[in-house]
Amino acid sequence: MKAIGTALVVLMLLAGAGLIAYARWTNAIGEADAALAARHDDQALAAYERASARFDLTPAARQLFTAEYDRMTGNRLWILYQAKRFDDTIDAAEHAPPGAAPHFWAGCAFFEKARAEQNPETRIGWLARAEEELHKAVEASPDDWDTKFNYELASRLVAELRKQPKTPPAQMMQLLRPPTPGAKTPRRVG
Repeated sequence: MKAIGTALVVLMLLAGAGLIAYARWTNAIGEADAALAARHDDQALAAYERASARFDLTPAARQLFTAEYDRMTGNRLWILYQAKRFDDTIDAAEHAPPGAAPHFWAGCAFFEKARAEQNPETRIGWLARAEEELHKAVEASPDDWDTKFNYELASRLVAELRKQPKTPPAQMMQLLRPPTPGAKTPRRVG
């Protein structure tokens, strides 16, 4: 009985030490989550990048704490996208795990790059890349309606732009709703 009691005490001591080590390991993630909740995106991004660097040094930790790593990476992609750092979003998505929805974020970033592009050929190229990435995102998450909607939007828009490549960026979205014959043009207010 004494040996069993000693083994249990040692086991509990090791479990406690493991939990303390895990808390220290993920401290940067906790800081990032708190900063993100407070809408301090720059601080959150810096903390997520520190945490990501820790995971990059220890690939075994990425496998052991997959859910945490995926969530952290997904939040990082979201912050980059919201900050309109589309090139950084695309670059980060290339190295992100599948659980972080990298194809969704890359597709959205390519779409936004296309909306701002003045050169018609380049715009169609960005939209084609958006369509490709969003197609991969739909394959990875077929039940996500946001992803399906974005894929359908990019697909239809790239098809229409191939028919009318000289459409200015400001009128690009109007290609999806061509005017009906005989309908009155709505008056602009403001």
